[in-house]
This record gives sequence, C-alpha cells and structure tokens, in this order.
Amino acid sequence: MRVVKFGGTSLGSVEAIRQVVEIIQDTVHAGTVPVVVVSAMAGITDALIELAQRAQTGGQTRASIQDMQNRHQEVARAFLKGSDLDQERASITTAFAALSRIFEGVAILQELPPRTLDEVMSFGERLAASLLARVLSAQGLPAEYLDTRHLIITDNHHGNAQVLSSETTGRMRAFFQDAAPPRPLQIATGFIGATLEGATTTLGRGGSDLSAALFGAVLEAEEVEIWTDVDGILTADPRMVETAFTIERLSYEEAMELSHFGAKVLYPPTIRPALEKDIPITIRNTFNPTGKRTTITRQGESGAYPILGISSMSEVILLRVQGSAMVGTAGFSARLFGALKGINIILITQSSSEYSICFAVLPQDVEAADTAITEEFEQEIARGALSRPFQQWNQAIIAVVGSQMKHTAGVAGKVFHALGRNGVNVVAIAQGSSEYNISAVISQHDQGKALNAIHDAFFLSAVRSVNLFLVGIGLIGGTLLEQLAKQREVLAEEHQIRINLVGVANSRFMSFKPEGIEPQQVKSLLAEESAEPFTLSLFIAMMKALNLPNSAFCDCTASDDVAAQYGQILQASIPIVTPNKRANSGPYAYYKKLVTLSTDRGIPYLYEVTVCAGLPVISTLRDLFLSGDKVRRIEAVVSGTLSFIFNNYDGSKPFSTLLRDAQAKGYTEPDPREDLNAKDAARKALILARECGIPLEFADVAIEPILPETCFAAAGVEAFFKELEKSDAIFEQRRSEAAARGESLRYVAVIEGGTARLTLRSEPAGSPFRSLVDSDNMVVITTDRYSALSIVIKGPGAGAQVTAGGVFADILRIARTLV
Repeated sequence: MRVVKFGGTSLGSVEAIRQVVEIIQDTVHAGTVPVVVVSAMAGITDALIELAQRAQTGGQTRASIQDMQNRHQEVARAFLKGSDLDQERASITTAFAALSRIFEGVAILQELPPRTLDEVMSFGERLAASLLARVLSAQGLPAEYLDTRHLIITDNHHGNAQVLSSETTGRMRAFFQDAAPPRPLQIATGFIGATLEGATTTLGRGGSDLSAALFGAVLEAEEVEIWTDVDGILTADPRMVETAFTIERLSYEEAMELSHFGAKVLYPPTIRPALEKDIPITIRNTFNPTGKRTTITRQGESGAYPILGISSMSEVILLRVQGSAMVGTAGFSARLFGALKGINIILITQSSSEYSICFAVLPQDVEAADTAITEEFEQEIARGALSRPFQQWNQAIIAVVGSQMKHTAGVAGKVFHALGRNGVNVVAIAQGSSEYNISAVISQHDQGKALNAIHDAFFLSAVRSVNLFLVGIGLIGGTLLEQLAKQREVLAEEHQIRINLVGVANSRFMSFKPEGIEPQQVKSLLAEESAEPFTLSLFIAMMKALNLPNSAFCDCTASDDVAAQYGQILQASIPIVTPNKRANSGPYAYYKKLVTLSTDRGIPYLYEVTVCAGLPVISTLRDLFLSGDKVRRIEAVVSGTLSFIFNNYDGSKPFSTLLRDAQAKGYTEPDPREDLNAKDAARKALILARECGIPLEFADVAIEPILPETCFAAAGVEAFFKELEKSDAIFEQRRSEAAARGESLRYVAVIEGGTARLTLRSEPAGSPFRSLVDSDNMVVITTDRYSALSIVIKGPGAGAQVTAGGVFADILRIARTLV
C-alpha cells in the first residue's frame, strides 16, 4: 500500500495535470493506493493571500478572482465533457462565489483575522482535489473528492496549526476501516484541517507533505511518495548550484536537518509520522517519472562523501543579547527562551565566556522576539547589565548535513576553509552533539557563493575550477584566449581542471556571462552592437556583484589604471594573475600593500611573467626565501630586445643597421627608443630586487644609458636612426676593444648589496651570458647555498606565446590553490 502526494508545480498547467493523471493510473494499476493528496495549483495559494490582503485595504479583487476561476475552468474543459464538465463548472463557480463573499466581508470590516485567512487559503486545495477527482473518474478510474477537514483535527493556531494525533488517527481509521464496500481512490486535500469546533485551519506552508505522511502512518503504508518538480532531494539547491545532483538515499534525521534549513522539497514535520511508523518516503519528479529519486529511511547510506548535502535559508535575522548579567547566572537561558515561547528559533549559539548569546529568527518574528526580551529583562537593561537585543538583518544560514561527518575528521575545517578562501565571513557557528549538522550564519549576499564553494570542496574536490575575468585581449590576452580554447577540453577531461571565462574586456567594450564565454568567440562578442561600453570601475563592480566562487582576475594590459585597482580586488578575496609590471614596479608602498594583502588573506597574487615571461624566476626566488636561503647577488639579462641586439652585435653590421633589422623582425617597439631607454629592463630589475626584500623605488635603480641623449631628443623614428648612425663608430670601438680581450658586450642588471643597476659590460668567454642566443633571457642567482655554483635560469624571455603561456600557468596555479 502506498500514499501518493502531488505538489503545486505538478498541477500547474493542463499538460502537468495530464502527466499527473498518467502517473496515478500507472500507480494504481501497480498496487494499492487508497489516497492521493494534492496541493493547490501552482501559484494559487500565494494569489489567494494577496487577494485577501488587497480586500482588507479596499482594493479591487473581482478581476483577479475571475482570472483564477478561468484558470480552473480551462483545466476542466481540457479533460471533461458533457455532464461531467457541467457539474465541475458549476462546482468551480459555486466555490468562487463563496470566496467572493468572504472578500466582501473582509473589505467591509477591513480586517483579516488568521481564521479567515485560513478559510481563504483552503480554497486552493479544495478546488484542485475536487477537479482532479472528477478528471480521474472521467478517465475511467473511480475517484472521490475527500475534504480532509473532516479527518485532520488540529488546534486553533491558525496559519500553522498543530495536528491533534489521537483525534486525527481515530477519524482516519474509522473513515477507511468502517467503509463497506471499500472506498474508491480518495483525492484528498493537503495542507488543511479543522479544529474540533469545525473551523478551517492550515498546517503551514508545505503542509500537504504532512497530510500525506499522516495518511501513510494511519494506513500503515509501505511507502509515501511525494511528487514534485525535481529529481528527489539534491545535494544543494539547483537554482544556486548548477552541479547539484540527486541524493539517492538518506536517513530520517538527515532529511530533517536538510529540510529544517531550507531544503524546500520536503516539509520538515512530514518526517515525524513516517519515522514513528518506519515508513519510507520517496521524492520523485512528476516531469521525469523514470529519473532519479530520493528515498528516506531509518538507515541512510554510507556514500563516497563525508557529507550528504548542503541546504540554506535566506532572509534570516540574527538577534544577539550580551552583558555582564549573563555571566555565571544560572537560569538565564531558561528565562530568555521562556520569554520567546511561541517564536520559532532557527539556530542558537553562545560564547564560551557566557557574555553573549545569539539566535536566528525569521523576519516576521523579529519584532515579537525583541519585545519579549526587552520586557523580560527590563531591569537588567535599565541598569546597563544587559544590552538591548542587537538585530543583524540580511543574513543567511548554510547547513552542511551528513551522518558520516561524525566519523570523518576535518569536515568542519574543510567547510570553513572553503568559505574563507572565497572571502565569505562567518558571523555565527552552531553544531549539534549528534554531529549531523554544521551550520554557519553568513551575509545573504554571499549565500550563492558559499553554497557553490562548499559544494565544490566536497562533491567536486577532484575538479578544480576557476571563474576567470580577463581585461586586455591584445597580443598577450589574445594569445592567452587561443591557448585556453585549445587546451580547455584536455584540462577538463584529463586533469579535472575547469577554466570558466566569465567576463572579458578590451579598451572599449566588455561582456559578462556567468554560464561561460567561449574563448574563440571573445573578439566577435566584443565587436557586437550589444556589447557594453567598458569602464574599469563598472567591470570590477560587476565582478564583485556576480560574487562567484573561485573567481580570478587576469590583467593582460600594461595599464597603470588597471594596476591601481589590484588592492580593492584582493580585498574582495579575488586572486590576481598579471603580466603587467606597473603595480610591482610602482611605489614600493603599493607593492608591499599588495603582497601583504595576498599573504595575510591567503589570496593568490601571481605575477611570474612580469620578469622573463614564462621562466620560473619569481617562484624560484620565493622558494629560496621561504626555505631560509639568502640571495647575495642577481645578475640578469631581462630584456629580449637588448639581448637580441647585443647577442648579434659581432661587427658584421653597424649598430644602427642591426637595430633596424631588429625593428623589422618585430624585436623592438615601433620606436626602438622605448626599448633602448632600458626603463622596461629597470622595472624588471626593481621587481627582482623587491622580491629579494630590498625596498627600492624606481628612481633608486641606476640605469647606464645605452644611447646618447641626442638620440632620445630626435623628432621621429627616422630622425632617431640618422642620429644613431653618428654614434656607430663609438659602439664599434667599444665592441672591438671587448673582442680584443676575447669578450662580448651584454646589457646586464645587477642586484647586490641593497642596490640595483643596469650596465653595458664586457663578458669574458666563461660568462654564462655568452651562451645567450637571439632574444633569450638569463638570470644568474648567487645565494648562501648556491655560492660556488650559481643558479642559472635561461630561456625565451619575450614573445606572445611564452608570455601568455606563463599567464596560463599562473591561472592553473590558482585552480590548484583553490581546491
């Protein structure tokens, strides 16, 4: 024997009801089903409440009542014909006429007592059950409408009435057991009951589940089936967590914890009658009958994960009471919660010092709770021994649930690490002694991010993901997009790393898609007329507003303006990856601020490619420092342009001709003076010095000029080259003098003794810098440990592919860090 219940979404349209009819026919043929419990059609209960409130304030209700009546008539016309249709249309018309009279009375009195509102709300279930019973009968399945106000007896707490068990059980048993012959299929109203005096009551939102469980318990059913619009109970709310999946089996206790903290598939009190009679509850999807389902039994399932699911509750207010009157005072908590009798307390936590206690309530209860506490502790508040209740609005509760938590160390640590690394501040924490639940109060603004962060940490721990925001799609950024497009599928399938490109911008336009942007479509997307004009402040504001877990910001520009915003981005707990040298070679105080923010908050700030592109220079220096080694000297060729020029300056061509060749091959900027002023190399040397702990400013870096001042003063590139030709003899003299000694010229950065300088020097045959070819970079690091034989890092230090590859590698480091 089974009891079946259909929720409002299952009755939301003609097509949905058609599906329900098919399920009921299949279910009845497959076994004994004495009762089908139904909710009101989707949206009807809310509409009834809104109309009642409108009537109370003198608003018009006639048109809305007619719309609601038409909706029910439409369903009747879709399924019924002849006398069946006439009878049902008359029944619907009679019901809405009665409803209109109630609204007229409410409007005249301008009062809407809870008892009247319960009567109004009951119409939704009564209409739905009557209609479905007649539809089933017309389809050849005998069915009767059952008004459960005759069977489910409650107290008079209107709006959330409590079931009187003995009276309800007696009436249900008599109704079914005393019937001769046996009754046909009963289509019962969910959600509603009545007092002993016959006044209509409601069981609270979601009370139709409880109605079904009561029938199941009394009839000693083998199972209670609850049909809704999702495939059972999921690991998290699928509207917030796209990767949520069905929990196939869980215990009554786990289900109660999940439903108490917001898992809306199941009404919490439903579980109690089933638990007492050990009746399984199955949650199924009306629109996917053969899909996955959740079964709730006394014994849950020991799965592969230490937790079963995560639920959340929004619109929560945290109330805090504190003061010396609490410390060491026996019975204080009894007085406090005695005063709050009748108010639903969702969560409680108290400091170990006993100086404060806080608890969470729903918005509709906050005023009553505040008044009750103020009145109970009037004397303590008056003498300053206790504060008035402090209200913290716009909070949410995240609850992590699972029986296996009790036997698994580190669950709490993993929860709070996931929240912390995503910048989610925890306001309060609670955990029961059963260890089935860890609850945290957080800002409602962070609810979605927190759910996704925890869900990824436990259920997708093998999958490492980054939600990427990219500014700058020029040479480096564009190449990065090409590499992402080429490698993304391999990363996902073979390495479980998912890079989700969420936001992109060039200097003119920007675009955001939380579901993801295809890298190869970025340039065309930003060229569309619908693209939004780019402003840096708006881009950052949107990135923050999306509040996605595991976000990362990538700056592929050379902009001072973008670099100036790194501080606020890190403060928002968003990691940064950048090849932009401006932040780290700007004022030392700003560089130090960024590094400190990253270290103190544990938010990655990665800038490996700011020196020598993809070569592991910054990371090597950092590892040396962290392991206790001391850097004594760094010698480096850090400019690909200058490296190419001096590596190929062998006297076969004048210096000016060689520079023209380098320009033609793209080794220099269009105006080569931007490379030969050595400022870019000086910025790199400054970054290396700072990474060694030397607090230098850019002005402290000594730059030996490569060109005469007259070259820099020339008006235009051609004028510059003509001026440079005048200095060819000087360059040749210096080269030939070095060659006579068996040496070659190299432009080298030297960091030593707390200073940094760049100099054109003559390198002997044994110098590692003599092995450089084309535009290679080289960094030679001498430390206490590597004093006899220095560390040499050599390779391409420029070029779009290696630079973008280094940025890509840093993004992948972010993915690994966020696990």
